[in-house]
Amino acid sequence: MKVTIIGAGKMGRAIGTRAVAGGNEVEILDHDPADAQKLADELGASASAIDADASFGGDVVVLAMYYPGIKEAAQQYGDRLDGKVVVDISNPVDTQTWDRLATPADTSSAEEIAEVVPDAKVVKAFNTTFANTLVEGKVDGQQLDVLIAGDDDGAKRKVSELASGGGLRPLDVGPLKRAQELEHLGLLHITMQEPLGLGFASTFKLRP
Repeated sequence: MKVTIIGAGKMGRAIGTRAVAGGNEVEILDHDPADAQKLADELGASASAIDADASFGGDVVVLAMYYPGIKEAAQQYGDRLDGKVVVDISNPVDTQTWDRLATPADTSSAEEIAEVVPDAKVVKAFNTTFANTLVEGKVDGQQLDVLIAGDDDGAKRKVSELASGGGLRPLDVGPLKRAQELEHLGLLHITMQEPLGLGFASTFKLRP
């Protein structure tokens, strides 16, 4: 599989690390071409940097950026995302208060993106996993769970293959509207870090 990652920050690096570990080819795009090239060099021979005008070769396009920048990126790249599996990893936290989401109560970042690029197959994933835990792929020896929501079963299978190939456990939690619950779970996970002294090294694990 070929994976396009837009954003060369912490989550771009983390998901890129898992994608390369799964034997995938990765292309990196960032508003700073030097950052894209630096990450591609770090990820190794399976990764390359592309410029802002290039078409996206990835079967899966990961928008590895914060909200609302992730929505702005979807608007910017527009028809280049048509037909692609587009992964929203964001938690749209209100950065004024850090105790609520910035999205209206009846929607999610992922659903907003689906409205911006209606011809893409939008999937919510990776928003409940922190960057440093994704780089390792485990927490306390436990395989990370990746919770996945989307309306297209084929798109969810693609994202599941990306996760499982990188040593993670994908879990399909239902249609794209479940992104609302996933983003609230992401917010809860973030707000737990400081009071519990977790250092963004924790994860949620589903056990039977």
